[in-house]
Amino acid sequence: MSSDEPDDGVATVKRPGALYFAGRILMAPLLKLVYRPRVIGTRNVPKHGRVILASNHLSFIDSIVIPMTAPRRVQFLAKSSYFEGTGLKGRVSRAFFTAIGAVGVKRGAGAAAQEALDQSRRIIETGAAFALYPEGTRSVDGRLYKGRTGIGWLALTTGAVVVPVGLIGTDQMQPVGARFPRPHRITVAFGAPIDVSHFGPPESGRARRQATDAIMAAIHELTGQELANVYNEAPPANTVERVKRAFRPERL
Repeated sequence: MSSDEPDDGVATVKRPGALYFAGRILMAPLLKLVYRPRVIGTRNVPKHGRVILASNHLSFIDSIVIPMTAPRRVQFLAKSSYFEGTGLKGRVSRAFFTAIGAVGVKRGAGAAAQEALDQSRRIIETGAAFALYPEGTRSVDGRLYKGRTGIGWLALTTGAVVVPVGLIGTDQMQPVGARFPRPHRITVAFGAPIDVSHFGPPESGRARRQATDAIMAAIHELTGQELANVYNEAPPANTVERVKRAFRPERL
């Protein structure tokens, strides 16, 4: 690697700028005025250094609620399509997701999933607060699903502390399929920080699983959701897919 290339991509990570702070200044008071969120445990979020906010996921609005209620600047990944539109709609979409701290990334399994994890790692290694949903996608039935081990890998690889986040009522505030949020009081609970380093190295599948399970248990303690005990994914389409999943028990 030549000397003028960034070290593992860390230098290429963009931190939220003026647009993020402008969005927070405008949206946070509006959120508090209209929806009166009950926010608990903000002192549990370290003011500086690497931290992962690991949250349950009930609604699209979650990705606005977390950065608007967290006591420090937050970044998270979002579908790259939100940043790739053209015309006025595309510019508005880019501005909005930039304003709430989102970073565009291609979604998918396999190599795409690992690329997303690598991008997440680069963001965390800048000393940022990074939010993600260990379930992988929204829960449409309100249950808490099994955590994907990407969260364990990220925490063990970066040394970041993990702050569990419990969201209650956001699925009523903006149900799946609803275009706009509606008045409904919600709760955002930031739990005690978790150090997962004692579980082992990130190369260990057992360590990743144990770290992930500990994080999900902490989220469950905050939300009290019914546990699904399975991954949040569509049923296998055929026998071949069922066999593939049987031999691929770990989900990133």
